[in-house]
Amino acid sequence: MIGSIRGILLEKQAPELLIDVQGLGYEVKVSLNTFFELPESGKEISLYTHFVVREDVQQLYGFDDVAERHLFRSLIKVNGVGPKMALAVLSGMTVANFVTCVQTGDTAELIKLPGVGKKTAERLLIEMRDTLGGSTPRDQATWNRNITQPGIADIVQEAESALSSLGYKPQDAAKMINVCIKDQDLSELTSESLIRLALKSMVKK
Repeated sequence: MIGSIRGILLEKQAPELLIDVQGLGYEVKVSLNTFFELPESGKEISLYTHFVVREDVQQLYGFDDVAERHLFRSLIKVNGVGPKMALAVLSGMTVANFVTCVQTGDTAELIKLPGVGKKTAERLLIEMRDTLGGSTPRDQATWNRNITQPGIADIVQEAESALSSLGYKPQDAAKMINVCIKDQDLSELTSESLIRLALKSMVKK
């Protein structure tokens, strides 16, 4: 997994970038929100990344902040939503705007995004409501607090991947993890302890 990239921005033409890292040129796709925060070509940049590997493609996606990357990872776990659509969502609204749509059940705003029809918008609201931990301001604040702490998003990703490898569906793994981190002291949290908490929560049911 490539978690971040730091180098010289050689070229930028939305939504694609070319970043030089010690002589190697990495092609990276970004949302428009991230694109608008980029410096001029020739300047050094640093992005959080997510590497997608499939039979027919290998693509690196870049994000200006960890919250955007976490939402991207959550979106691509929704049935029928791939990286292209997830990037379109992140290009059409901020993370805060998306969370607000989920809170209020606002399908109208989601349908305005390219490639998002009514059924997809409804699916996003249903599945992402569970992933985001509910539909109250308190839940939104908790979610934002959790994913923006240094290293927490990577720990969450590792735990979700481990649960998926054990046979849990990605959507279920995300829900389990989100429930566990709501009221936890995250200062000493590790992926191993998070996995144990998630498995214990399933045993109690």
